[in-house]
Amino acid sequence: MDYFNYKNGTLFAENVSIENIADQVGTPVYIYSKATFKDHLLKIQRAYSRLDTTICYSVKACGNINILKFMAEAGSGFDIVSGGELYRVLQAGGDPSQTVFAGVGKTDPEIQEALDADIGYFNIESEAELENLIRLAGQQGKRPKVALRVNPDVDYKTHAFLRTGKKETKFGVDIERAVKVFADYGDNPAVNLCAVHVHLGTGGKKIDPYVEAVEKILPLVDRLRGQGHTVEALDLGGGYGADYESGSVPSATEYAAGIVPLLKDKKIKLILEPGKSICANAGIMLTRVLYIKRGGSKKFVIVDAGMNDLIRPSLYDAFHFIWPAKVDDKFVPEKRNKDLQMDGAEVVDVVGPICEGADFFAKDRILPPTKRGDLLSVFTAGAYGFTMSSNYNARGRAVEVLVDGENFSVIRKRETYEDLTALEK
Repeated sequence: MDYFNYKNGTLFAENVSIENIADQVGTPVYIYSKATFKDHLLKIQRAYSRLDTTICYSVKACGNINILKFMAEAGSGFDIVSGGELYRVLQAGGDPSQTVFAGVGKTDPEIQEALDADIGYFNIESEAELENLIRLAGQQGKRPKVALRVNPDVDYKTHAFLRTGKKETKFGVDIERAVKVFADYGDNPAVNLCAVHVHLGTGGKKIDPYVEAVEKILPLVDRLRGQGHTVEALDLGGGYGADYESGSVPSATEYAAGIVPLLKDKKIKLILEPGKSICANAGIMLTRVLYIKRGGSKKFVIVDAGMNDLIRPSLYDAFHFIWPAKVDDKFVPEKRNKDLQMDGAEVVDVVGPICEGADFFAKDRILPPTKRGDLLSVFTAGAYGFTMSSNYNARGRAVEVLVDGENFSVIRKRETYEDLTALEK
């Protein structure tokens, strides 16, 4: 699953003690395992090797350029949703021809930057966006490849904010409208409309929705080809699950077992946009206990990280397994899950210092006895952790650290007070 494991009661990232990292860089800190990133990417590459497949890692999930650099070196393309993410990819040495640009609200400058970079595909979400791309491409004398985002109307069982594949969404067009879009724009000289894009959402834990989506989209591909249109690629997006709880989602091999047989004879290129499934378990957030407090029947463990550092529990009611970085042998967890029970543990709320009632990481959670100064590890924090962090309450964002075997390096410095006001002077 990942390279974060306990050795003699002490948590290690690969071969580096988590305590050692905290002693040198402080807390809160995001700690990433390079081996986990590369292992998860390799498993996806192998799972889909029977098809012509391009893996486009989703930059929005965890976009530090030091991470993007070694991902590019390992053969990954990139999925972007903004001009800033394109800039990150280029700064990291990523191949723009292996980059896909999604998002419902691309601005003219962003589109122009992507045209200049000669990206692989624009994932287009509406006729209005396509018409704007045609205008801008014509001005620049470019003919970019375009994938039309189609909603297969599949119910992806996840949080309401994370579902994007139903008809009633701001993303993409339905299947019948897709036919009309290809009829209206399939022969346009300014764009090469030659692919279909599908993205169901994120956080799902089943293979079935992906299989259903492919089964709904393939007749559309056949229909479009029958009408004389070229459909060279199918982009199945991302959203593949990550093990926030041990063994809770299918593996890359299991996803592929459901998808590959449907596509192997279709003479179509497959594009995947995994983010969370690669990076979630490749990172933890480490925080230090400040105070223990009683409030009525509640016991609160107050830590130095806040919702500005990791907003997922507050925003999505997301579960992150939390456990001390150093424990007695009897408290070393065999699995990470919500229902973990251990003799001698206690029920607590883990909360931060932000002036908001929503500033929490866990409620009514089992933890070993904890005291001031202890380090707590918030697991599976590599996806949408640092990338969604903010300066709320005028708090500097956390330091980011990358572990590689027996070594670690700071890949983003902790923000200072001076950093907080630098752009205001």
